[in-house]
Amino acid sequence: MTTLVYSHAACLNHQPGPGHPESPERLKAVLRALQAPEFASLQWRDAPMGTREQAQLIHDPAFIDAIAEIAPKHGYVPLDGGDTVMSPGSWEAVMRCIGAACAGVDAVMAAEARNVFCATRPCGHHAEPAKAMGFCIFNQAAIAAAYAYDAFKLERVAVVDFDVHHGNGTQAAFYDRPEMFYASSHQSPFYPGTGAGSETGVSHNIVNVPLPRGCDSALFRTRIEAEMLPALRSFAPEFIVISAGFDAHQLDPLAGLSLQDDDFHWITRELMGIADAACEGRIVSILEGGYSLDGLATGTAAHVRALMGG
Repeated sequence: MTTLVYSHAACLNHQPGPGHPESPERLKAVLRALQAPEFASLQWRDAPMGTREQAQLIHDPAFIDAIAEIAPKHGYVPLDGGDTVMSPGSWEAVMRCIGAACAGVDAVMAAEARNVFCATRPCGHHAEPAKAMGFCIFNQAAIAAAYAYDAFKLERVAVVDFDVHHGNGTQAAFYDRPEMFYASSHQSPFYPGTGAGSETGVSHNIVNVPLPRGCDSALFRTRIEAEMLPALRSFAPEFIVISAGFDAHQLDPLAGLSLQDDDFHWITRELMGIADAACEGRIVSILEGGYSLDGLATGTAAHVRALMGG
């Protein structure tokens, strides 16, 4: 088995507007990076459309209805000021994100691939059950985890998030669900202002690792090894979803951490080791942030190289 990638051209049609950091160029940079010869053994599939039932695993029905109704036929519609914007292509893009995430779960559970990477956009981890924010409309990582739990009758599912921003949406969805685990490393203080170490969930199922501005590889790895990985091992997940953001890269213009490509490779391999021990290697990774095109491309390449066993 090898690594399977889900993507779709419709994810390029989400257009937040001129000058917006979450541009289609981000996904183009990722796709170019994964076309390098070293990735020739990747399997590729078109992301299917997600379903309303899948979205409702995390999001309130009234919120889903509101997003569907507000989706424009032309022009732009802001959802939270100017950060999160819908264009005519946004509805299909976000539903392809959900479809990729859930199809990835199906493929891994059916042993059709060792693991899955979803090369989709927009990102999702800031989207709360009834609120779009932070470039995110629906939360496909949280949906994937809830889908794995629900569809395959699992008992414990984890989401691990190394995006530079705290995934407030995933935390909000899982805070009172002891069967769901969420761990996040993120710059703090920083947007969105959540993710303190004291936020531990209903049964210590939330683990936050706030990192200071300027955090380098050594501090990152020390904190992850001391705080995140032992908690994940103790939880013993039956499935792991990764919120794979690359805006903690030293090149990122919107943040202040100083991680290198090797750090993304390292944490991926650490998570794979836990997955191998706890849940037959079951991992679905989903693209989140990253706003330096170079940092995003090389960080993603390092992450997928690790998923492939390299």
